[in-house]
Amino acid sequence: MNNDAHEDEALRPVATARPNGTIFRVNRLEPGVAGRLHRTDTIDYAIIMSGECDMDLEDGVAVHLKAGDVLVQRGTIHNWRNNGTEPCIIAFILVAAKPVEAGGERLDAVG
Repeated sequence: MNNDAHEDEALRPVATARPNGTIFRVNRLEPGVAGRLHRTDTIDYAIIMSGECDMDLEDGVAVHLKAGDVLVQRGTIHNWRNNGTEPCIIAFILVAAKPVEAGGERLDAVG
């Protein structure tokens, strides 16, 4: 990253991680919509701006979140789901991080 650069950073490809950088994104999750099970190579800060949603973990645990809640996601496989009747607006800050290692195995981004 360089503030002296002349390139338009808005033209770069959209991704879920930026090596040695950050991504700021605001998503609107409509009622009845579920995302996909995935893991990113980032530490994710999720701030629920409005509405409610659930974050599902691969082991079946669901975390219910409502406006004002903040969640930190650290390399687990997860999914976002809106079972409510109103859209859920979520702001995400994704910070590049070393991939998770468990049992001597590297667990890269999936999904």
